[in-house]
Amino acid sequence: MKPPISSSSVLIRKARLSPYLLILLAFIVFVTFLYGKDFMWIFSQQLQLYADQGQPVSRTEKKWEKLPFAIGKTQEGCDVFSGSWVRDELTRPHYQESDCPYIQPQLTCQEHGRPDKEYQYWKWQPHDCSLPNFNATLMLETLRGKRMMFVGDSLNRGQYVSMVCLLHKLIPKDEKSMETFNSLTVFTAKKYNATIEFYWAPFLLESNSDNAVIHRISDRIVRKGSINKHGRYWKGVDILVFNTYLWWVTGSKMKILLGSFDDEVKEIVELTTEDAYRMAMKSMLRWVRKNMDPKKTRVFFTSMSPSHGKSIDWGGEPGLNCYNQTTLIEDPNYWGSDCQRSIMEVIGEVFSKSKFPITFLNITQLSNYRKDAHTSIYKKQWNPLTTEQIANPYSYADCLHWCLPGLQDTWNELLFAKLFYP
Repeated sequence: MKPPISSSSVLIRKARLSPYLLILLAFIVFVTFLYGKDFMWIFSQQLQLYADQGQPVSRTEKKWEKLPFAIGKTQEGCDVFSGSWVRDELTRPHYQESDCPYIQPQLTCQEHGRPDKEYQYWKWQPHDCSLPNFNATLMLETLRGKRMMFVGDSLNRGQYVSMVCLLHKLIPKDEKSMETFNSLTVFTAKKYNATIEFYWAPFLLESNSDNAVIHRISDRIVRKGSINKHGRYWKGVDILVFNTYLWWVTGSKMKILLGSFDDEVKEIVELTTEDAYRMAMKSMLRWVRKNMDPKKTRVFFTSMSPSHGKSIDWGGEPGLNCYNQTTLIEDPNYWGSDCQRSIMEVIGEVFSKSKFPITFLNITQLSNYRKDAHTSIYKKQWNPLTTEQIANPYSYADCLHWCLPGLQDTWNELLFAKLFYP
């Protein structure tokens, strides 16, 4: 007697005899062979984009084979943001403080009595390659007939001024100007029909800190879904450089306005810093996707700028800060307590899903080493110093902003590298 035939055996036998199944399998094999690399690429794009220390690596620009303004590529395997500082007295600084009339008095450290210039003579050297030399002529020719805009807080304004200082010497005196219109500052290179602009929007979204001059408000409120309030001024820009971080760090939850600032009764909810920041990042990416053309324009995002307000972070005496610091931090793994890794993770999470190529300028780690480069006490003081402050310079040292020329020129060298050699 023959053993019973199982239903599964019948199915297999029928499947083997089905010409339709054979045709389907042949088609799948053919498509896999033809587009296998594309499938692998799509799969790889879904991977989490974080570096070893919780820092995001923006790879969204790799979805496009050719980015606007690119004239070459960074050497394969080279991370220009991973490296060390080397002393360079031959090519640094790029310009003299006294030769750039556009630097705000908050950043002119030599004019305000800083006794040393050591902070000006450092060059960033990536581990596995070299940065291309900043070419002001190439930059200006690329900007001919175009607009470049920095959007964000006073740290982005410092990077903006640095860019102007790096370029202005090539432009005759009567062919350039700088004007400010409320939140917007515009440097015009008339010969090139080009503008380099800065727009004050510390949260990117509408907030109660949007006044470009009077914005020292402790009880900060950000309005949800309001990016168009500022975004209307960004339309038509060819190269856009965003930043936002410092103003989100309040030490407590962020207040988010759900209605309008004009409402008599305001509906306000509180979110964690991370959730509020995620809300802003998503709004920024939505605006970029709707208003920027990936075939003609470029968008950059500069990561958090570190402060050096706690000397114990780098092994110094308690109660001190960046005042009188003239040397660099040598520990390659140093990470200041003010730089929230959770925010870097939010950036990586949101940017990894971007449908527009955002170039991430990861300046945080390399800037963390530069406790020597802050303005400290060598800046214009907007309010008269008290007797107690004068007796204790640590009490009023600015360990947030950076002297120019200085560190932020390197940020623009990295921007230059990623613009032309992504």
